[in-house]
Amino acid sequence: MSDRGSTAVSVDDVRAARELLGGVVVPTPTIPSRVLSEQIGGPVLLKCENLQRTGSFKIRGAYARIAGLSEAQRAGGVVAASAGNHAQGVALAASILGCKATVFMPVGAPLPKIAATRGYGAEVVFPGPTVDDCLTAAQEYADECGAVFIHPFDHPDVVTGQATIGLEIMEQCPDVRTIVSPVGGGGLLAGIAAAAKGVAEETGGREIKTLGAQAKRMAAFPPSLAAGKPVQVEAEPTMADGIAVGRPGDLTYDMFTDLVDAVVTVTEESISQALLLCLERAKQVVEPAGAAGVAALLEHAYAVEPPVVVLLSGGNIDPLLLSKVLRHGLAGAGRYLVVRCRLKDRPGALVTLLGELAELGVNVLDVMHERVAARLHVEEVEVLMHLETRGSGHSEDVIGRLREKGYTLTLS
Repeated sequence: MSDRGSTAVSVDDVRAARELLGGVVVPTPTIPSRVLSEQIGGPVLLKCENLQRTGSFKIRGAYARIAGLSEAQRAGGVVAASAGNHAQGVALAASILGCKATVFMPVGAPLPKIAATRGYGAEVVFPGPTVDDCLTAAQEYADECGAVFIHPFDHPDVVTGQATIGLEIMEQCPDVRTIVSPVGGGGLLAGIAAAAKGVAEETGGREIKTLGAQAKRMAAFPPSLAAGKPVQVEAEPTMADGIAVGRPGDLTYDMFTDLVDAVVTVTEESISQALLLCLERAKQVVEPAGAAGVAALLEHAYAVEPPVVVLLSGGNIDPLLLSKVLRHGLAGAGRYLVVRCRLKDRPGALVTLLGELAELGVNVLDVMHERVAARLHVEEVEVLMHLETRGSGHSEDVIGRLREKGYTLTLS
């Protein structure tokens, strides 16, 4: 699987890649989601690439690309740029194939991803704050040192490796009508679409719709497709760091125009609620980028036709970020409140308030008591409370009941 002049990825290419990846990757399970199925009115299954080796799909494309190098090329080492998942895939693939790997990661990349990349034997370098900074630095390093640059998405072998997921989906859910996938640079969905639609054509031409999901804060495909060419978008912070890519690849853009039916954007709130849903209802630990496809169903259920397969593309999430995102998701679902409440500065006032909350069935997670502030009168104090409720209806009832009892509340 060496460099090819054509940008096409055929089903035969993908089948050859699956043979190559035998014993290296694991066929990941596809599990039903009752809650999502009820929401869209038809079967929804989750393709769990978060359970893949290295915790994401990236090992597929990385191994396919590095295995296609000559012995002389591998002897010179490989270099990559990644927020974490491609880094781990390249590091492990290089280790298996016996070559040195140098990986450029953004400053602030999740610590577990950094540790795992180093644990697979790669050298890690931090050139700047974004994936695009890392791409530039890695390409410069390749030019200077003679290492082979392993692009995270814009290479036929990488796309073909990722496309093996499409073969698994078609075998595990032969009647699939819509495939939904997170999208960064586009290599994952481009490959899946090529494989799935290719198999469908071989078996009678059944139509399969492919839908991409990008974080709204960093969505390069919608403006690129509108412009008729890949365009660069300004970087904005998003919790979905794994798909925060500022420009589609040239190869992947061309494949999208041929094979991908639509790309939608999802908000940070939807991503956090999707991650919470995956954890609570599907028992799957998923990183924010990996949950973007589920977020697309929460926001854009109208865009899919069941049966639907949604890809959970990765599960490498920093535990500290997980706690923040889950809290964000709970707040979005009305199950977590942050409330400021003013009280008279007299003995027993706080105990009385806490007693009221207990009677309302509220779990008080944290309380901060402030006695001196310019905004407070001399006889007032303010408490900042983190509260756990049973849902949006319960939250509204709690706020209403406390206000009826004369408490001055501010929601944070």
